[in-house]
Amino acid sequence: MLEIDIPGHGRLCLKYIVSDYNGTLACDGKLFPEIDPLLRKLSADLEIHVITADTFGIAEKQLSDLPVKLVVLPQENQDHGKLDYIKKLGASSVASLGNGRNDKLMLKESALGICLLQAEGSNVLSLMESDIVCKSAKDALELFLNPKRLIATLRK
Repeated sequence: MLEIDIPGHGRLCLKYIVSDYNGTLACDGKLFPEIDPLLRKLSADLEIHVITADTFGIAEKQLSDLPVKLVVLPQENQDHGKLDYIKKLGASSVASLGNGRNDKLMLKESALGICLLQAEGSNVLSLMESDIVCKSAKDALELFLNPKRLIATLRK
């Protein structure tokens, strides 16, 4: 668990990171190389879930030796599938990462929603529903290893 007191915002008590895969942790189905060690470090304190439509069909292979739970969603209603998933975990203890339109509801409902703006781009509606926008998955994941960055960004 990661607990962070944010002045004027309140206390974040995070148990989970729930992340989209393509466009967030990967590009064209391939995991960004710098993500592997970050997920390993973070898994000591947070349970990591990757939820995806697996557009390229290789997410399982790419994540097979990492300490993450992979969930592949059906093609229909992915936005609600992701929302339902974080609600089952307890949205108030979830930090979510995503970039696509189907991440919008998850980003909005999570205790902390982080939108990524990388090679695949970002859906503007998802960006508007996020608490933080990062230029890379590496930067986003490093926020949890350096919580004062979260405090600096979220404080009122």
